[in-house]
Amino acid sequence: MKLEIIDSDNSEENDFSGSDTEHEVNSDELDNVSEKSLEGSNRESSEVSSSLGPQESGSGDSATWPIRPSLFPNIPPYIHFNTHDSKEEYTIPGKRHFKWKLTTITPVIIRKTITNSGFALVRKSNQWLGTWGKHMKSPMFKTLKDSQKLNHFPGTFQLGRKDRLWRNFQKMIAKYGHKEFGFLPLTYVLPQDLRLLKQSWEFRSSCGELWIIKPPASARGVGIKVINKWSQLPKKTSLVVQKYIANPYLINGSKFDLRLYVLVTSFDPLRIYLYPEGLARFACAKYSDDAKDLKDRYMHLTNYSINKLSSQYTANEDANACQGHKWTLSKFMEYMQGIGVDTKALWKNFQSLVVKTMIACEAPIVKLCEENMSNRYNCYELFGVDVLLDDNLKPWLLEVNISPSLHSASPLDAHVKGPMVQTLFNMAQFHLPQRLAMQCRNCPPCYEPKLYSTNLTKKERSKHTKYAQMGNREDYLEAMLKDITGDDVRQLTRAEDEFVVKGRFEKIFPTSQSFKYLNFMEPRYYNRLFDAWETKYENNRKEGIALLQSLCAKKVHLKVASPNPFSEAKNFVLATIQTICSQCRKWSEYEAFRGEYSTINGGAELSSGRDTAPGQYN
Repeated sequence: MKLEIIDSDNSEENDFSGSDTEHEVNSDELDNVSEKSLEGSNRESSEVSSSLGPQESGSGDSATWPIRPSLFPNIPPYIHFNTHDSKEEYTIPGKRHFKWKLTTITPVIIRKTITNSGFALVRKSNQWLGTWGKHMKSPMFKTLKDSQKLNHFPGTFQLGRKDRLWRNFQKMIAKYGHKEFGFLPLTYVLPQDLRLLKQSWEFRSSCGELWIIKPPASARGVGIKVINKWSQLPKKTSLVVQKYIANPYLINGSKFDLRLYVLVTSFDPLRIYLYPEGLARFACAKYSDDAKDLKDRYMHLTNYSINKLSSQYTANEDANACQGHKWTLSKFMEYMQGIGVDTKALWKNFQSLVVKTMIACEAPIVKLCEENMSNRYNCYELFGVDVLLDDNLKPWLLEVNISPSLHSASPLDAHVKGPMVQTLFNMAQFHLPQRLAMQCRNCPPCYEPKLYSTNLTKKERSKHTKYAQMGNREDYLEAMLKDITGDDVRQLTRAEDEFVVKGRFEKIFPTSQSFKYLNFMEPRYYNRLFDAWETKYENNRKEGIALLQSLCAKKVHLKVASPNPFSEAKNFVLATIQTICSQCRKWSEYEAFRGEYSTINGGAELSSGRDTAPGQYN
């Protein structure tokens, strides 16, 4: 199979720069992952009706536009993504405009989904529509063009870094108690918490307490150890030290964890989807809490990247079987139901854990999104949430991965990840690029920037202030929907167009029953708007959609306030400087500029985005 690559040899290797020179590269040169693992996996995410699939181009040729219409008039269509295992690639009239930015971490299952959907993979072009890459420093999100999408939000290191995750949970526990947020094991961040850890260690030492130490920003089990002696603890290294869950639920005598896949399409308003399929990953050695076994990584750690190295590791090639050291989540739930576990209650506990985890870190992420996103189109994010069950079936949060592995080393992996990838791309709602309309005849409507503007009219700002300040839910529940603004329509239509193609993804926030979680969040206008909307229309979506269709027919959603000229100019200057510095690979120049910017703006310091290094991910 040939993958079309558009590349350039005279550009800096940067995700957001470059020029175009076409050449083809064989797919074998791009990946060492066997295509065999991708063949034969089911296509269950293709639940979108044929009416939402590729549309005739109308240009008289045999090509089709890979689009699905919006539910609403005067909203451009969305690109419809093909399955990764489709035997036929889409043939597109304007294919040279369909470019996907290739990165060093783009997995083969995404490459196949993208190329089967008619995209050309590019390495060094700045005209790409989407990319699947590493997390960036928050200010770098300003360099994204209006019609480009990245698989991360600014600031999600607040979830992905183990130290930041704990600090956010600390605040929630202090405010709402362990009953609500006590599902992350007790954690100490070193070296800051060394004295507190020492006190706790001495208090618990008589109980034979076990602790697990982890680097704050590692992945794949790197640097993780289980210890029980103070002398085993590095004192001057940046670490997180957690209370070890020494009573895990066992299956066939082995410890395991669960990988849940969570899609967040927006942080303000917060929209969370949980995929019903995932992975159960087993440790190779039978579990024991004996001190002499603490160094056995194949016993205490469940990471696939570790256990696959064990001579005892058994691969599971059958997605429908409970065998080997990796099962699908659905088969795990069937197994649990078969031994008498209330799996409906267990699933509700997973849902609650996921929603509360996102809420615990939502406030700082929203702040960084407001500071660094130029519009609401640019971002979506898939998270891998790792959960451990104790012997009382209580779910414990282990960590959140902001770049979960989508590599498909087996048919089981492809069975889980392939359909999910297609669905999440359709839910991300990519539009045709604006430049297509200028260069192609009979082109469907393309990206419309007004739909994703953050500018509010005076009336909209007044409504936001009024309803965000209300103290009682009853005060806003009905009143908010009596006077729907253009900004409201833009938010609600986006969510409804997203919901109709969710496939197997389950929306867990917002729903008509999720208002209880609002008590744990800062009062935000959009979250209250969706609370009111779901309460009224969750069980009667047709009526709600009809209302929005009538408003869109009047083009209410296209009435957008003019941008602030000073703000636009400032953002343009900052984005330009960030782009130049990143192209030159001199991040220090940008950091130096921050100081100058602070001086000329009366001490208003530009956010340094102290999250991860450029391109680093968890």
